[in-house]
Amino acid sequence: MKLKTIPIYSGFIGILILSACSKKTNIGDETPTIPPKAPTAYAITETFESGSKGAYALDSVQLLTGKWTLSDALLGNLAADAKNGAKSVRLKAGYLSMNFDIAGAKMIYVSHAKYGTDANSTWQLLASTDGGKTFTQLGTDISETGTTLVTDSFKVATTGKIRFQIKKTGTTRINIDDIIFKGTGDPGIIVGAPDTDPEDNGGSTPTPGRGTPDAGPDAPPAGGDNSNLLFGNPSGATANLVSAENYLIDQKYYTESYSMTRGVPNWVSWHLDPNNFTGAASRKDDFASFTGLPANWYQVQSNSYSGSGFDRGHNCPSGDRTSSSNANSATFLMTNMIPQAPNNNQKTWESFESYLRAQALNGYEVYVIMGSYGTGGIGSASASVVNTINNGKVTVPANVWKVAVLLKTGDNDVSRVTSSTRVIAINTPNINSTNPSWKNYIVSVRDIESATGYNLLSNLPQNIQDVVEKVKDPGN
Repeated sequence: MKLKTIPIYSGFIGILILSACSKKTNIGDETPTIPPKAPTAYAITETFESGSKGAYALDSVQLLTGKWTLSDALLGNLAADAKNGAKSVRLKAGYLSMNFDIAGAKMIYVSHAKYGTDANSTWQLLASTDGGKTFTQLGTDISETGTTLVTDSFKVATTGKIRFQIKKTGTTRINIDDIIFKGTGDPGIIVGAPDTDPEDNGGSTPTPGRGTPDAGPDAPPAGGDNSNLLFGNPSGATANLVSAENYLIDQKYYTESYSMTRGVPNWVSWHLDPNNFTGAASRKDDFASFTGLPANWYQVQSNSYSGSGFDRGHNCPSGDRTSSSNANSATFLMTNMIPQAPNNNQKTWESFESYLRAQALNGYEVYVIMGSYGTGGIGSASASVVNTINNGKVTVPANVWKVAVLLKTGDNDVSRVTSSTRVIAINTPNINSTNPSWKNYIVSVRDIESATGYNLLSNLPQNIQDVVEKVKDPGN
């Protein structure tokens, strides 16, 4: 791809200046002193590969980075569309606008070209620092003269929240693709489709159950790098009838330990990289009981949470598995769900899931283990603690936790973990009044091990565990 630069002049609301540059030890063990980390750099690309819009009429579309409004524009996939991948925006006489803000952006990159044999035209880059109420043009009109994608880059000198809009002038068509945001700190956006449940939590009629999904080419391998249990089986779960409270289930796209009497997973483990959330499949919402449980075990139904005041809270998120319909449907099996307080699910956990997907887009692969423990949570139906739902067949956990190991993309993953590898652990109470920021609930891996009795990250050398499991991540 050709890279060019253009001039953008200063002077945007007094604060924005753009110029173009077209193991197991006691929980009381002493925690190592770790100096605060500098804000983490991010690079997030809106590829326009997820979502669909085949008409020019005004509409908002859920894409990888959030919702965008397309006016007199569509997502084009024809041979005449200049694009990286399968799709790009085809813009006629309207605009392409973010419906969300991004924080900490320092550089914005926009790839663009003419559409097919259309005549030359121009477009404008605009920005808003008041949540989209007003937009101001940045620099001069940008000319579109070629059919090969070129990339313009814009330097942003504000640390505040900002959103962008591309506005077309004239009626000839252009293509926009691969808008890249680079900055530092928390971008404050949801990466991937929001992982929230329908408000009715299942209605009155259960849907038909399903068994173990077929493993497509997008499924993690059974062993080795990128496999679901690469860092260990935390509870020593086995697929044996005598292990009814610690029953191992390989759902191909994630692996879990399931409790028969609690009706929820003890923990779920999976690998995450950008290949897992390509947007090839949209959120299926096809909640279903899992028919692969041993005979005579109770199967939690799609409507078992209905009216309880608790969400069907995913362990392995829908947003982490959009590479195929099979992958996404696997996350909607009820053995992947816990009764989760709505605000805890839709705000606190949503933000952490999005953060990890953003790290995956920034050159990392992430190994994730999520679980819950204890009895009794507070949902939206009342202020009282609820111990069980579904006539006592499903236990409401008291706490929900997650451990994430972040590695720069590469091979031989276990051997690449060092004492400085970033490991994030959080533990939240399962109540409806949790703070939306996951950073308020950062703990150490050893804290979670102490609460659960599990041996997390057990496949790492003990000397590495003894360091990374004691550190509380700064949350940058």
